[in-house]
Amino acid sequence: MRSRLPSLAVLLPAALTALFLAAAPAAAHTELDSSTPGNGSRLTHTPTGIRLVFSERVDLADVHVSAGGERLALSRPAHTDAKGDTVEVAVPRAGGQDRLVLVWQVRDMEDGHPTSGTLSFPLTAKAADTTGAGMDAQTAPKASGTVRTAWVATRWAGYLALALYVGGLGFLALLWPQGALDRRTRRILTLSWTAGLAASLLAPGLQGAYGTMGALGDVLRTSTYTDLLDTEVGVVAACRVLMWVLAAVVLAALLQGGERAARSPGWRVGALAVALGLLRTTGMAGHDAEGTHPGWGAVADLVHLLGVSLWLGGLTLLLFGVLPRRLPQELSAAVSGYSTLAGVSVAAIAAAGAVLAWQIVGSFGALVHTGYGRLLLLKLAGLALVLVIAQRSRGWVRTRLDIAVLLRGDRATVRPFVYSVAAETGLVLVVLVATSVLVTSAPGR
Repeated sequence: MRSRLPSLAVLLPAALTALFLAAAPAAAHTELDSSTPGNGSRLTHTPTGIRLVFSERVDLADVHVSAGGERLALSRPAHTDAKGDTVEVAVPRAGGQDRLVLVWQVRDMEDGHPTSGTLSFPLTAKAADTTGAGMDAQTAPKASGTVRTAWVATRWAGYLALALYVGGLGFLALLWPQGALDRRTRRILTLSWTAGLAASLLAPGLQGAYGTMGALGDVLRTSTYTDLLDTEVGVVAACRVLMWVLAAVVLAALLQGGERAARSPGWRVGALAVALGLLRTTGMAGHDAEGTHPGWGAVADLVHLLGVSLWLGGLTLLLFGVLPRRLPQELSAAVSGYSTLAGVSVAAIAAAGAVLAWQIVGSFGALVHTGYGRLLLLKLAGLALVLVIAQRSRGWVRTRLDIAVLLRGDRATVRPFVYSVAAETGLVLVVLVATSVLVTSAPGR
């Protein structure tokens, strides 16, 4: 196990290099590509309609266009719009004004992120001949920083709950079935399920308010949720809530059946199905569909989330469940088994992370010169620090585990490993914060 981590440190940069060199340009969030007539065009009269063409397919419910504070009616073009990226805007009479200013905003169908802008059309010879004039009267709306902060915090809580629940179930099923009767372990799983369900219920409201550039108070409005449910983002959010409801059935069976349930093939199959459903619906709310190969992105995201869950969930149960008991047989089986599981998880995280970075960022320039890319580099730096500490933990397993078992879990012998695992767990939580910020940020390319 000691030789695997240095190998990963060498192979991961090489893999990233190869992927970025082979990467094709990819689109970021939905943007306005063009309009007919074009922005700044001098018009002799107010047009009855203006055509907007976006960078990717849009849903009419995700597009808002207003003039003078009045929301305008939208429709699809009369002719077939195969790409689904074109919208017709019905424009009212300007009422003697010498300039028509349209404020548009669109919500990305994949992850709900908003973009906005303005279009200005001089209507008479008196109007200034600049595309930027008149913008002070009507400026493009901006998303609330408070809503985004609350959304990031909720996403972090959701990721943590997912990792503890899925990773905790995996740890019990694969390495420590008798832990199903441990009070601390049962409490961790129950709290993680509660937090996961709460986050899945709150996140759609925050995402809806952020996507429509509303205020924090909009999260409490029923219309925020109902409007979001008409979109692909809302359907995914509803499916995620349903998966957390099904997760309650799996958890209840474990709490009632204890070790017998954890060893049962039927329970393990049900737990695996629910875990995959939770992982996939969580990933679908991120950036895995961005880029030219969304299929690869979806697979990589699932593997990435599964690896992180097994790693962090196992670390948590190891720290708060196995180690405090200091039972020799449990230490021997669970600690050594988790060392192998963590090695496989880290390898999966590294490989899947490389694919996701290639899929989302798309080039070395975007990795270095955009805020999203620099944040991704900070996340990788934090992950590298975690691997250094993990190396110390694995060194203890290789050299001191047998002694700890012989000494029947002597506290002084086990203490260095406890400190190392605690530090590793804390740093993984920090990395999850960076992940939550990345998911709620627009990838720059």
